[in-house]
Amino acid sequence: MTSGTIPNTKQSTTARADTEVRRLARFVHGVVYEDLAESARTALKIRILDALGCAIGALGAPPLRALRELVESLGGAPSATLIGGGSTSPDRAALYNGALARYLDFNDAFLAPHETCHPSDNLGAVLAAAEHAGATGRRLLTALATAYAVQCRLSEAAPVRARGFDHTTQGAYAAAAGAAHALDLSQEQTANAIAISGTANNALRVTRTGRLSNWKGLAYPNTGMNALLAALFAAHGITGPLEVFEGNKGFMETIAGHYSISWTPAALRAVERTSLKRFNAEIHAQSAIEGILDLRRAHAVTGAQIESIEVGTFDVARNIIGGGEEGEKYTVTTKEEADHSLPYMLAAALLDGELTPRQYLPERIARADVQSLLRRVRVVADPALSKRFPAQMPARLAVVLADGRTLRVEKDDYAGFYTRPMRWEQAAEKFHALAAPHADEATLREIVQTVADLEQHRVRELTNLLQHVKEQTR
Repeated sequence: MTSGTIPNTKQSTTARADTEVRRLARFVHGVVYEDLAESARTALKIRILDALGCAIGALGAPPLRALRELVESLGGAPSATLIGGGSTSPDRAALYNGALARYLDFNDAFLAPHETCHPSDNLGAVLAAAEHAGATGRRLLTALATAYAVQCRLSEAAPVRARGFDHTTQGAYAAAAGAAHALDLSQEQTANAIAISGTANNALRVTRTGRLSNWKGLAYPNTGMNALLAALFAAHGITGPLEVFEGNKGFMETIAGHYSISWTPAALRAVERTSLKRFNAEIHAQSAIEGILDLRRAHAVTGAQIESIEVGTFDVARNIIGGGEEGEKYTVTTKEEADHSLPYMLAAALLDGELTPRQYLPERIARADVQSLLRRVRVVADPALSKRFPAQMPARLAVVLADGRTLRVEKDDYAGFYTRPMRWEQAAEKFHALAAPHADEATLREIVQTVADLEQHRVRELTNLLQHVKEQTR
């Protein structure tokens, strides 16, 4: 370790009872760079670049300015970089940088039948831990792959949304696993880190239901901060409940129900089943937005021509963003409400021909044209489409025009879905589009190249570059 000091408190696991968290810790501790398939390495780099573009693009957003002021006021030993300049303690860097990556709601997603998560949310904690420990780019890649594996497998095997818990609940285990790996903790320390984090961070789904608040974008960064802190606790000898999963009143009994996961290197390919966002919109809206933009281009449709829009979609999309069980989606006054309202997103995309951070500015949300059109959007769950999710992301749109015509389009997925993955060149284009206002072209090219060659660099070389982006340069 070259900067963060991790005490040598490694303990033998001999004669200790095996538990689910110890089995998970064995997997996490044992991951090496050579376990990563070449395709997984490329996928990880694409998602790092994508998340960094989202983070840089969020610089200057009001909630992020408030958070930055708070972090600066609290201080902290400067062993981890803040994107945009400055440094602080690793847990606070995890919070702030994670919040930047999450704020736009433009980062990746993993779709399980009963759970959706955003695994690149783990980058804030993993990056801060890796920099604090003086780690290599290889270590960053294996730590992030580990976090992806844990979060995606738990989302599949142990969904919690239907029981009223947020997906950050599984993220507490994932972020702690990634941070522990980045810090190069022992197997026993890793088990304790995961146990502490998982026990302490069980979040409520109300975060994403009803009238949405700033916490929607800050919930996972808060989990990442606490998960990294749990790893630091464990590094200093603090123990946690090692029956966190299967124990009396543990995760299985109180939240998830019984499940079984076999932790093998195959789980490290989970990153390849995550989808990147083509549009700045909630993940389940992506196919419908691609469809509405296809109709706009093909028929030169304007908002004034439209009598109504009917969207047939799968039940998860209807429940989360279409006015189903998580609340009505026609009262849209804030960015958080807008990017989780399928009626708003479709109306804005059709009117503007795009869906980018510009469509979530307060003045755009308030305009009469979009507020009127969104009320003419009807979202219905189609059982036939629900059966095709999550292997596909299907959507059917019928746009009724004032002259009596009905325009129709159907989508199985969209460009960026894991079955049609985003290539490196496309990810770089998205990165430049988001980050261009915040740095000169030479700096952006250097960030892109450093991520592309991450194995050849130490993590601090990347974070040093991230200090040179600013809130606004032009």
